[in-house]
Parts: sequence; structure tokens; C-alpha cells
Amino acid sequence: MAYFDAASAAPLHPVARQALLASLDEGWADPARLYREGRRARLLLDAAREAMAECVGCRPDELVFTPSGTRAVHSGVAGALAGRRRVGSHLIVSAVEHSSVLHAAEAHEAHGGSVTQVGVDRAGAVDPAAYAAVLREDTALACLQSANHEVGTEQPVSRVAEACRAAGVPLLVDAAQSLGWGRVEGDWSLLTGSAHKWGGPAGVGLLAVRKGVRFAPQGPGDERESGRAPGFENLPAIVAAAASLRAVRAEAAAEAARLRELTERIRSRVPELVPDVEVVGDPSRRLPGIVTFSCLYVDGETLLHELDRAGFSVSSGSSCTSSTLTPSHVLKAMGVLSEGNVRVSLPPGTAAEDVERFLEVLPGTVAAVREKLGAPAATETVRAAGPDLVVDALGRRCPVPVIELAKVIGDVPVGGTVRVLSDDEAARLDIPAWCEMRGQEYVGEEKADKGSAYLVRRVS
Repeated sequence: MAYFDAASAAPLHPVARQALLASLDEGWADPARLYREGRRARLLLDAAREAMAECVGCRPDELVFTPSGTRAVHSGVAGALAGRRRVGSHLIVSAVEHSSVLHAAEAHEAHGGSVTQVGVDRAGAVDPAAYAAVLREDTALACLQSANHEVGTEQPVSRVAEACRAAGVPLLVDAAQSLGWGRVEGDWSLLTGSAHKWGGPAGVGLLAVRKGVRFAPQGPGDERESGRAPGFENLPAIVAAAASLRAVRAEAAAEAARLRELTERIRSRVPELVPDVEVVGDPSRRLPGIVTFSCLYVDGETLLHELDRAGFSVSSGSSCTSSTLTPSHVLKAMGVLSEGNVRVSLPPGTAAEDVERFLEVLPGTVAAVREKLGAPAATETVRAAGPDLVVDALGRRCPVPVIELAKVIGDVPVGGTVRVLSDDEAARLDIPAWCEMRGQEYVGEEKADKGSAYLVRRVS
């Protein structure tokens, strides 16, 4: 089985396993106690904090451990906003932040705060000028990920941090996806991470708050972790997290070069092997191991199941794999195709042979899924008919509305239109994306008795 979902959780690094087992024997006591076992535990905790701070690029007394990366984000956002409440209650986030950041923003807005979302380009990157333009006198905090978890695009953190610093606004960076590859450059104010993203154990997050940043921990007070992460520290897991981060950093340069070659092979070969595919994310400014593509006329959940049967564990941002049946907020913000979305995120040590086998299996798997759904062949032509058609896809989920559109677009003459009726949220994203991929004109969306009507004009 080839595990290609390291962006969700990387396999436990051998160093993490060794450190975890060793610290279970040595680090079980309360590090706040003064007896021998407590002092031994305190030494382990201090050493882990120093090692982690060195990797992050901050002082040890600026870094605390949390029960998860999500908790680190929530605590960081809430504490920074509360610390600057006299300045205002305006929060800035990018439209492609991790759900933990967006959920924190929703909670802030529900309690009376204001939130501005900064959009991204088609590659998933923010424009630093757009960030600078929305900074206000009452802006209490800005948030920006270091790299995107779904498409791997790296964000211009340094330039955004510079604009925030000039405006006197702290910047919180969610660095969960990138910390294993290196420090986050730029003059950031707060930073969060999660150990299971770099091969450490789950249940360990980190929150770094620079000296001088106004910060007011929220919730009941606790004497542990500077009052910013209450509760007894999971010391064995913390020690393993720090040990594994140092280990992956030592291997990062060589492994990054190797994984970039493998992901570049996937990026270049998939469009050659599979028709009607859109590779998304920045082609160069991206994390080494992540490559994402979307396949027209494919049910994402079915495709993932078929790849799993073929021996490949991958993930997806497709609405078809979500219980909410709504497109990935990342793909939606980018304006790219969401149906049949596949994210391949290679863990360190991935064999080139596994990537080659994936490229051998993928074309037949996609073709089989398309055949089951009755999708049109890539070279299929349809007879010309009347000037306008209506496709009723109400009650039918992705990718059926797009499949039905593709089947009938040739039935109207050039200049004719197809009106697609759909109540699936994904259609709002996938029909315009299909038009761009196939050279047709997307006219727009209109309200219908049920759902929406998407109007497409045939150009060629």
C-alpha cells in the first residue's frame, strides 16, 4: 500500500518512536514538582522546548505546547484579539486558511467582531498589496498560512508580515504544513504548528508568541505553559515531537529535492495520461511533496475508493467526498475545478517506483469511473440541433450536472446556449471551470424556481 496523504498526517518518524518510548520511562512525572522524578521530567520538557524553539526561530520562553495544532490556532487567535481589544476588533484572514483559522474567525464574528477575507489568485496565493489594502486602524490581528494544505502553494509571508509590521498589526502564521521543511521567513508575531504534520505523534501543537505582542489568554487560568495551554503536559509526546522535528529538518534539503522531482513528474504526466484534467496550485512556489489535480466528469469519492483498492491512499477536496456536499473552500476561492479532485502528498522516503505505479494505475481508474457515470469521451462529437437547450440536473450531485452539459453542448450551434438547472453547490464552481477548460463562454447564474440556472454559450 502506498500512503500518499502526508499532508493530513505524516507517518511516525523512527526518531519520534524511539524518543516516545524512552520518555515514557523517564518523563512520566509532573515537571512542576521539585522531587527527583519531577526534576527529570522538567529537564526533558525544557530540552524539548529549546529544540523546538530553535527549529521555529524563536526564544524558548516564547513557545508553549498545546494539545493540538487546532487548539494552538484557536488559543493564538483568541489571545491576540483579546490582547488588542482596545485597538479594535477587526480580523483579517485569507480565503484559503485552514478550517481551524476560519472557524476561529466565525466565532469572533459571532461575538461581534468584524472579519475581512482576502482572496487569492488561481494558483491559491494572496497578493501582499491586497493584504495591505485591508489593514485598518481597528485591525487587531491578521492571519496567513505559510503554505496551503490542499494545493501546496506557498504564501508570501515575508511581504505580508512587512505590511502588517508597518501598520502595527501582529501577524499569526499557521505553519503546520511547512515547519518540517524549514523556518518561516519574515517578521511574524505569532506562529502555530502541529507535530503530526512532520512525523511526530498526534496530540502535540505549538504556539509561539513573540515578546512585545499583546496577548491575553482566554478561559480559566492555569499555571502551566505560561497560562496559555492549561492542563498536564503530554511530556513523552512533546519530547518525541521535538526530536522528530530536528530529525526531519536534518533530512529536509535532500528529501525536498527528491520529492520535488517526483511531484513534478506527477504534475507533468497526469495531463498527458488523463484527458480533461486541471492541475492546480502554484507550479513553482509550492511545498515539495504536494500535487493536486481535478478530473472532469468524475465522482471524487468513487475515484478515491478505486485508488484505495489499487493500493494508493490519497485525499480530496472534492465536494463529492464531503458530508456537506459543498466544494472545498480552497478550490472555491481559487476558482478551479473541484470535481474529481485528488491531492497527492508524498511523505519523506516515498519510493519513485510507487509514483510510477500510481501513474500507471491512474488513467484506467479515471476512465472506469467516467464510464460508470456515462461521461462523454474526450473526442466525442454531437450533432447540431436547436439554438438553445435546457438541462434539468435538479437533485443530481456532482459531477452529473457537468457531464450532462458536456453531452449536449454540441447539440446547439455556435452562439447557442445551454441552461443547466442545478441545486448542487458544486455546480457554481465546476460549470465555470468546465467552460474555461473547454473554451466555452460562461454567461452567468440566474435564480430558478428550484436551485439555480447556469447559462453557457457555445463558442466552438
